[in-house]
Amino acid sequence: MRDLISTDPCTGNEVWRGAVADEAAVDAAVARARAAQPGWEATPIEERAQVLRAYADGVKARAEDVARIISRETGKPFWETKTEAASVAAKVDISIKAQAERTGETLVDANGLTQALRHRPHGVLAVLGPYNFPAHLPNGHIVPALLAGNTIVFKPSELAPGVAQLTGELWREAGLPEGVLEIVQGDGETGKALAGHQGTDGLLFTGSSTTGKALARQFAETPGRILALEMGGNNPLLVWDLAEGDIDAAVAIIVQSAYLSAGQRCTCARRLILQDSLADALIPRIEATLDSLIVGAPFDDPEPFMGPVVDNRAADKVQAQVADLLGLGGRPLRALQRPQADRPYLTPALIDMTGIEGAPDEEIFGPVLQIWRESDFDAAIARANATRFGLSAAMLGGTRAQFDQFRSRTRAGVINWNRPTNGASSALPFGGTGNSGNHRPSAYYAADYCAFPVAGMEAPAIEGALGVGIRA
Repeated sequence: MRDLISTDPCTGNEVWRGAVADEAAVDAAVARARAAQPGWEATPIEERAQVLRAYADGVKARAEDVARIISRETGKPFWETKTEAASVAAKVDISIKAQAERTGETLVDANGLTQALRHRPHGVLAVLGPYNFPAHLPNGHIVPALLAGNTIVFKPSELAPGVAQLTGELWREAGLPEGVLEIVQGDGETGKALAGHQGTDGLLFTGSSTTGKALARQFAETPGRILALEMGGNNPLLVWDLAEGDIDAAVAIIVQSAYLSAGQRCTCARRLILQDSLADALIPRIEATLDSLIVGAPFDDPEPFMGPVVDNRAADKVQAQVADLLGLGGRPLRALQRPQADRPYLTPALIDMTGIEGAPDEEIFGPVLQIWRESDFDAAIARANATRFGLSAAMLGGTRAQFDQFRSRTRAGVINWNRPTNGASSALPFGGTGNSGNHRPSAYYAADYCAFPVAGMEAPAIEGALGVGIRA
């Protein structure tokens, strides 16, 4: 059995090593989860919630350890990974509240007849996790799924296996029974073995649109298995009728939207749709802000705004995508640079695509923002909507009436006003349309795809009589 090795993107040093799960190991993990599922479902929900709360307490107690391993495997700044660790712990109480509101038990009695609505877990669910938020995003599937009574087989990103190993230890310390959460480490082959395993009752996925569409095709043959897809976006940020006093704040929101996490958030702004009359005031200030951003390793002093992208392969892809934009005629206002050829550090890039048609409708998963200048508001909205994706969108400036126009004509699952594209509330659903999702939003609505409704009419005694059409 070969080893899986994760490395620090900043240094290339080994961070974690462990065995790759082959098909036989995946089979065994699914079998253990299947054997454990009836007992976990039969456990009263209050007791399941107790285990989840103990897990949250464990994450809080070891928050710095969780943040440190995330930083070491992904290169994200330590200040940022500490917020991710906090989100992991906070997910428990949010999920308990959401489960009670959205998928609890409802019994309505009328004249001796009970109309009953209950929810059942699907059974054994596979979870495939991403590398950009290797603790928080899988946790957003795992916590509500466990609360509902499912058992889990989790395949984390091969780029962040150590994060999953640590959170798995915290689950065991919290008292989660054996078999209820199985972790299978590995690369794409392990993921394929798990995704195609007929012993599971569904798959909860966060990752690229390309992989998500392949999973959708695969699951079309098994409609009885749930598939929840959370994918990326080519997200627009529209700036219109901005007051002079709001320009500095708008620049801060633009930079946060596009470059936070080195552009490796699925909700990052990829396209800035800018009112042409604002260009002279805004663009120089954006450029000056980009020049001041610190790009560095997670534990550097002073703290970096952003780290590298996750590995050299990801950096190569971003560079190739930017080269395509420049080949179409894009003007680099701030060129994408890679200071160290053997490390995935990238500087923030700003590319003016105004007047250029045929730009690929792709998610560039890195620190790259494209600008389109428009002089007409309707044309600006049309430009924002010129995408097959539909995850996140935002508008800065304008009136309430203008924002309502933007909101009502834009197809996206998250639409913000005067807030970043990558700002999302945990008390709301999170998901997208088009190539960004399959109408299974997560966050507060994750409870919906972790259980199925069972409706019934119940009476304490048998009462029945046939009506017309009966011979005497």
